[in-house]
Amino acid sequence: MKNVKCSPAYGGQEMKKECNLFSSHRISHIAYRYFLLCTLYFVLTGCEEKLKPSVTNTLVGRDIPTQESWNTTITFTDSGKLVAILKAGHIATYSEKRYTLFDSNVVVDFYDEQERHTSVMTAKTAKVDDFTQDLEAHENVVVVSDSGTILKTEELFWSNYSKKVHTQAFVDITSPTEHIQGHGFESDRGLRNYTIFRVTGQAKPANDE
Repeated sequence: MKNVKCSPAYGGQEMKKECNLFSSHRISHIAYRYFLLCTLYFVLTGCEEKLKPSVTNTLVGRDIPTQESWNTTITFTDSGKLVAILKAGHIATYSEKRYTLFDSNVVVDFYDEQERHTSVMTAKTAKVDDFTQDLEAHENVVVVSDSGTILKTEELFWSNYSKKVHTQAFVDITSPTEHIQGHGFESDRGLRNYTIFRVTGQAKPANDE
């Protein structure tokens, strides 16, 4: 079909009126197509927003433990020999991060090379590296040795390699022969040979005064 120009030469006013109607029809058709495109854009955009994963949910999901247990006992050994026995009211294992968290009355019994009991530690929470078997205890940490020495601190670390406990935090130690306080501490698991790196207070036990 040939294009028709809107000109009075093709019928005067009637042709002009017909051309105006044709132009209005084209404008309406373009507006309708524009409306459909806009509607389709907003629909697709809305769907895309709904399909986007929630960042918060993703982060929370990563913190979900792979395994949990309650009122559990874990035994630590080295070359078949008993090293420690840990008990806790709640245990959460994170396999991808390779550590295990403990809370609700954490109790750890330590044993020497002859598998004799040397001391017991209590703490509010603890964490064990599943690869090295190193342990760290936090909040209200108390170690009582079988020899009568008592250690109090807010954090304590146990090295499975050296079989020693250590911390950089403040410590309060009461033994049968002295009461000593300071920052920085290292000792064997039985608290028989310990070192305080920065002593801030020292005195005889109260019952000797």
